[in-house]
Order: sequence, then C-alpha cells, then structure tokens
Amino acid sequence: MQPADSLGDRPAAALSETFAALRARGEMALMPFLTAGYPTRPAFLEHLRTVIDAGADLIEIGIPFCDPIADGPTIQHSSQVALENGARLRDILDDLAPLEPRVPLIAMSYLNPLIAMPRERLFERLRAAHVRGLIIPDLPADEATEWSAATREAGLCLALLAAPTSPDERLRLIGRAAAGFVYAVSLAGTTGARSELPPELPAFLRRVRAAAGLPVAVGFGISRAEQIRSLRGLADGVVVGSRLVEAIRRGEDVAALIAELKHAIRAPREGAGSARGG
Repeated sequence: MQPADSLGDRPAAALSETFAALRARGEMALMPFLTAGYPTRPAFLEHLRTVIDAGADLIEIGIPFCDPIADGPTIQHSSQVALENGARLRDILDDLAPLEPRVPLIAMSYLNPLIAMPRERLFERLRAAHVRGLIIPDLPADEATEWSAATREAGLCLALLAAPTSPDERLRLIGRAAAGFVYAVSLAGTTGARSELPPELPAFLRRVRAAAGLPVAVGFGISRAEQIRSLRGLADGVVVGSRLVEAIRRGEDVAALIAELKHAIRAPREGAGSARGG
C-alpha cells in the first residue's frame, strides 16, 4: 500500500472533514466528474490536476464500463473512448497511485468492474490510489448491506444514490447504509446537462436531508453557475459531470469552467444560511 498522502491515513474521515470545513465557511462542495482514461489516460491525469488546482473540493472519477445504464450520451461516449484506449480499473488505479491529490477522490463504478477483483485487494488498491469513497449506481440500497459493512471496515465511504421517486422510508434506509454523503439524483433518467433544474428539486433535497441525516450532494443535469446558486442552502455539494466532459471534448478552458462554477458556490446569498448536513 502507498504511504499516506496529504489527506492523512483515514480515508473516510477525509470526506466528513471536507464537508464540515466547507459548511463552516458557508460553502457547498464542488465535485467535478471526470471519466478515467478520457480522452486518453495521460490527458485524464492532466485534467485531474487542472480541476484540483482550479478549486474542486472533491472529485468523482468514473470507471469506464461497457453498459453505463445511468449515464447519458456524453458520458457514455467518454466511457467508450476510454475503454478503446485500454482504460481498465487496474490500470486506472495504477495511474492514480503515484499522485498526491489535495482533495478526496471518489470512484464511481458499476458493480461488474469491482467484483472482478477480490474485495480485500480491491479496497487495498483503492486506498493506495487515494480513493476515499465509492459510488455504485447499480447497487440498490436494499442490497447494499454487505458492501456497506465491507467499505466501513476498510475505512472507505459508500455513497448511495437517492432518487426523486424514493419514499421517506427508503431515504432513511439509504441514510443508514451510506457513509460520507448521499448522492441525490436531481431527476429521473440518465445524466446530462439540462437548461433548467426540476421545480420540485428543493422539496426533494429537503426530504433527503431530513430522512438520511448525512451531507447531500446533488447531481444529474447541473451545468451552469446560476443552477449552482439556486442550490445554496439546499445541498452540501454539487456534482458537475456531462458539462465538464463535454468541455474536455470541445477543447474548452477547463480551469476557467471550474473557477466559474466555484465562484458561484462562494458567492454570498442574501437572507439565507449555509447548508446543513449530518
């Protein structure tokens, strides 16, 4: 296993401490999403460094998979390109291990790539690659007991997805099984940038916060600064995925995009307090 990096040798604590520090400053966490190995393995690492330097608080790293059922066309395309480049879980973890990221990394992977490796070895490799948590989109909360216990024992966080259609009882189940934060899916369907967020999103985020008792990061469809500003006081973090992946595809200034989104998080909002998480 690699030596402890600047975040310390307590992977799960790194997430809690990040959310707590941001909450104390009245900020949400900006969590950009990058597809590992896209557009190439070396370019992915450069983009990773860029988004860290530009102000990302946590980074979600998507492990390419051949059947990404929760992802829209932008991320599906990036995943296919990464697979064609030979980006597999073992290679990605090898690429990440030498880095010393200043922010927590969270791996988003479907189950199949994860179960292809013995679990003890998987967790060892994840920790060595500076991964602090896992998001497994095809792992429902009522089947997550084993993974929840195993990740906790390994000192990692398992962040579960909560959908707008989830009743309060299921949200409480998600809160018990998850660690670190709950990933609130802003809308039914797949990922992808949207011009507007659903009008019912604020009520859904309040339900998740009340039922789960953990910090809440919201994703799917978030692409613009004004959308982020509208979430202040409602969420503890925002995930920006398709917009960033599309910017990489188009050759846009990634650092400028991240800085713009981070500015929206930092901008004061009159008459409201900071978001509160568990």
